[in-house]
Amino acid sequence: MLTAGLMVLATLFAGAVMAASTKDISPYPLGERSVLGDRATAERIKPVGSVCVEGEECGSAVAAAEGSGEPRSGQAVYDTGCAACHATGAAGAPKFGDAGQWASHIEKGMDTLVKHAFEGFNAMPPKGMCMDCSEEEIRNAVEYIVENSQ
Repeated sequence: MLTAGLMVLATLFAGAVMAASTKDISPYPLGERSVLGDRATAERIKPVGSVCVEGEECGSAVAAAEGSGEPRSGQAVYDTGCAACHATGAAGAPKFGDAGQWASHIEKGMDTLVKHAFEGFNAMPPKGMCMDCSEEEIRNAVEYIVENSQ
């Protein structure tokens, strides 16, 4: 028991010696380091987000979120959503670029493929889980996949 206690003290002492100052351990003074301190409590209960109402000055975050207003390209939609399943074949999804797997799907026609992609089909959820994709963006993604899988 005495040996274990000495080992703990030696480890703590070594850590204190290795740190040149208390600033190396924490940027906060000793009294502000407690998880029960005012600083730590304020950090734990701070809001995780904020709401910006149209017409109020909210900074550049709103402008960036609006984007260009143009629909995303098929490749952009595929890369951010479709690739999760179609790159790996997860849940039986036909793999991107595999003409053999896509042949029977392509035979159904582009309108049917877009409808299935938009509304969901078999294991594929509606919009492939791209909830912010428009029907035009889904069409762009389907066209991109078909072009590269024939």
